[in-house]
Amino acid sequence: MKINNIIRHSFNNSSEITELYRSLKIDYPKFFKMDGLSKLGLLASELILKGTENRFSPREDVAIICFNSVSSLDIDTLYQESIQNKDNYFPSPSLFVYTLPNIVNGEIAIRNKFFGESFFYICKIFDARQVIDTVRKTFHDTTITSVLAAWIEYSEEKKEVFMMWIENDNDVMELTEEQINKLYIDY
Repeated sequence: MKINNIIRHSFNNSSEITELYRSLKIDYPKFFKMDGLSKLGLLASELILKGTENRFSPREDVAIICFNSVSSLDIDTLYQESIQNKDNYFPSPSLFVYTLPNIVNGEIAIRNKFFGESFFYICKIFDARQVIDTVRKTFHDTTITSVLAAWIEYSEEKKEVFMMWIENDNDVMELTEEQINKLYIDY
């Protein structure tokens, strides 16, 4: 396995995410309808895939694997508020659609025309071993040649993304837990 590109960003607030999106002059109006988790993941995928050859050509050989510790709690809380009051009960469809964390995978896949496997795992903390094991197992499917792997944390306290574009290359030394932890911490 070979890491071809890495992105690591953290933001103080959601406005900074939107500012970066606008500064990159990305033309994807659907961005403004997304929840914070999806915006963060999509923006990171834009940065990591920028300049990729045949970028928007359909690909069945790319898998998307995301992890975080809070699932979609930010939007879940907003949705809960929309149904809390029995006298003013108004479930919000625009919030409900994002109450599953794997929607970020779908947003990335739709934008980039990736039709391979897609997984979203909830972990207590960033776990490099789980990332490596999951990517390795994904490459057991010989139709998968590349994996977009990410830790995407979006909550009131933390807005961060660590994303890697990993290719299956048997000629490169195997990735280690120490390497991934160092990239996550030091990048």
